[in-house]
Amino acid sequence: MTSTSFTNKKKKYKIYGIAGAVLTLAIPFLIHLTESGNHLETAQSFCPFKMLTGMPCPGCGITKSLVFLYEGDIYKSLYYHIFGLSTFVFCLGLLVLLPLELSTGKEYFNSVFYSKKIGWTLAITLIVYHFIRLCFFLANHTYDEVMLQSIWR
Repeated sequence: MTSTSFTNKKKKYKIYGIAGAVLTLAIPFLIHLTESGNHLETAQSFCPFKMLTGMPCPGCGITKSLVFLYEGDIYKSLYYHIFGLSTFVFCLGLLVLLPLELSTGKEYFNSVFYSKKIGWTLAITLIVYHFIRLCFFLANHTYDEVMLQSIWR
């Protein structure tokens, strides 16, 4: 028998998951609706890591990737972050799965969501992708250009 506090905690985390997926999809959509011109491509990033170092973090570009996905520009979406499309699909999946789990009381795909093998594969893939991205970034930018993208200008 499971305790009610454990059950309530699981429901609370599912609601947090739904809220996170909604925000992840809604914020880029609102940016897409209010974007005029190519301001998004030239604007300074709000990433704290990039502000401090001038270099992108592993998640830099996902918001821009989602904005360009909403515009229908798959090439630019993948250019800004290769995981933008998969983030979009994952969030849509969560928005279907988590309310279904809340309404039925059953849990689906636990073996996938809590798989260490899948988690490590995704983590290593992101690390390798970020390392390659950093190599290209540093090859295409001088030290002064990198510093211009930080708060230490």
